[in-house]
Amino acid sequence: MSSSYFKDKEPREFKGRVFAATVLIGAAFFILLFRFWYLQVKEHAYYNELSLNNATRLIKAVAPRGVIYDRLGIKIAENRPGFDLYIVPEDVKDWAKTKQTLASLIEIDEATIDERLEKSKKRPPFQAVKLKEDLSWDETVKIESFKFEIPGIMLDVAPKRSYVFSEATAHLLGYLGEISEKELKDRESEGASYSPGDLTGKYGIEKFYEKELRGVDGGKELEVDALGRKIRVVNWIPPYPGNNMKLTIDIKTQVAAWIALKDRVGAAVAMDPKTGKILAMVSTPTFDPNALSTGVSREEWRELIENPLNVMNNRAVQGQYPPASTYKPIHAAAALEEGVITPQTKIFSGPSYWFAGRAYRDWKEEGHGTINVHRAIVESSDTFFYQVGLKLGIDRLADYTKRFGFGTKTGVSIHNEKSGLVPSSEWKKKTYKVPWYEGETISVSVGQGYMLTTPLQLLNAYAAIANGGTLWKPLLVEDITTPDGKLISKPVSEKRGELGISEKTMFHVRDGLRGVTHDEGGTARFLSRTTDLKIAGKTGTAQVSRLIKRTKNVESIAYKYRDHAWFAGFAPYDDPQIAVVVIVEHGGFGASAAAPVARELFKAYFGKTEDPAAVQAAPATQQPGGPVMLPIKAGVPKPEEAPEEAHD
Repeated sequence: MSSSYFKDKEPREFKGRVFAATVLIGAAFFILLFRFWYLQVKEHAYYNELSLNNATRLIKAVAPRGVIYDRLGIKIAENRPGFDLYIVPEDVKDWAKTKQTLASLIEIDEATIDERLEKSKKRPPFQAVKLKEDLSWDETVKIESFKFEIPGIMLDVAPKRSYVFSEATAHLLGYLGEISEKELKDRESEGASYSPGDLTGKYGIEKFYEKELRGVDGGKELEVDALGRKIRVVNWIPPYPGNNMKLTIDIKTQVAAWIALKDRVGAAVAMDPKTGKILAMVSTPTFDPNALSTGVSREEWRELIENPLNVMNNRAVQGQYPPASTYKPIHAAAALEEGVITPQTKIFSGPSYWFAGRAYRDWKEEGHGTINVHRAIVESSDTFFYQVGLKLGIDRLADYTKRFGFGTKTGVSIHNEKSGLVPSSEWKKKTYKVPWYEGETISVSVGQGYMLTTPLQLLNAYAAIANGGTLWKPLLVEDITTPDGKLISKPVSEKRGELGISEKTMFHVRDGLRGVTHDEGGTARFLSRTTDLKIAGKTGTAQVSRLIKRTKNVESIAYKYRDHAWFAGFAPYDDPQIAVVVIVEHGGFGASAAAPVARELFKAYFGKTEDPAAVQAAPATQQPGGPVMLPIKAGVPKPEEAPEEAHD
């Protein structure tokens, strides 16, 4: 039979199947060829990088932050080496085992690991993720010993912030913390380069001057083995350190303030009245900035921010209190300048002053007798200033108070400064929709009632009294330099304004403040008996609650009802070089609680402590991975009680 016979007999269905098979095979070959082209041509760069990452890993080299010095060049914030723990997720073979092993070796839980990994989702492939920073020496040894059993884990050395005087400079310098998502977005919008997990200034100087103190990060390219363990550094781009900063702070005075206040709640600030340079700024209770900068647990952080004493509140710029009797010299300046009284005017200052059927008491039960403005400041008479305040009126009082810088922020380079409050008839009508009553003027005339000020505002006012009338913008930074010492900027003292008060009036006010510490009957007379520094100043007792009968026995009053204690002053009174303000919350009387603290600042600044070189000679001790410990012997003794005669 011929072949044509069989050809004619082939089923039509068979021909269709052969054609379909041919099309399918052709399509498969086309898809395969397209895939080859896509992988080898289109995605060549990506897979080439991926193949290289089979042997290399990238780790960011963190730049050291700029070193911070005090005005004399003593280091108060520097950098030290510390170990960080990283993981490359692509190298991990068994996540359950890895997490369990890590939790058993170091202080880290699975939730923290998951949180770190979640934040790094957008990272490039094979880029290491930081799990924990600043491991203790014990944790470092354990990780190094078990690294062969934990694929993907590696250690790296990075600079860590070290605050040399720890708690003594906490509120001033602040601390570092991991950048938040909001901060990350804000910094990106400003053009700054940050990544999840980076550290940034969270408080104080560290936050305000973040751009100046932060350096430029570098990077390391590491060659690793099949388990992701480091073999050698292939490439290295060194980081560039941040700029160095010299502050106006005098660290001896700063430490003296902290030691004198550390067992109390309050603040102490000091300033050079001739330039506006801040010499000390302390707030208590305080926190350990070294611990916060290396990371604390959620429970520790919650305990810190929920502390009823508001540990994270910088009372020097955020605390708002009635100025109490420290306001009387400002009141006196207004009355003298307006001609309501003269230096010779005498007014009977009894144990109480009756107005509108109500008795307004003096702090002194027997009263002061007939006195002039000098004795009224010296003895801190309340009833004298009640009467003068009514003659002056609330609006004239408010005008002069604002001249001294009350009611507005000072402009100091620290975030979240409060503005205080200067009441007036217009303010009350706008705020409460009711008129001002003269009885309210009586309270304001002695720094009570609605009036509020921060310790820094009060310091600025007293610096203006000391220097003859210039109100400064407080200055914290002396200069900023590059790591190799090149000057970048040198801020200069900036005037906020002049008081506009005659020198004759200012002389009488300063003489009254000198009398407080040197004349018989002065509320802080004991200061001239215990030091030869020619201190001039004013005590104050800010009323917290209205008691039926005030008592000299502060301990008999429940803590939350005790008055706040103030002292504001300067020295020497004939050539002022330093102005000081101290507030002790619920401390009772200014003379017995605040004035002794202020005395320690004066003594430290003028080198009158038992061991004035102790702060420089005894540097803080540093435990690896742990907090910096302040030297116990700092040359500043605990302040003793003021004598029984002084109670304002």
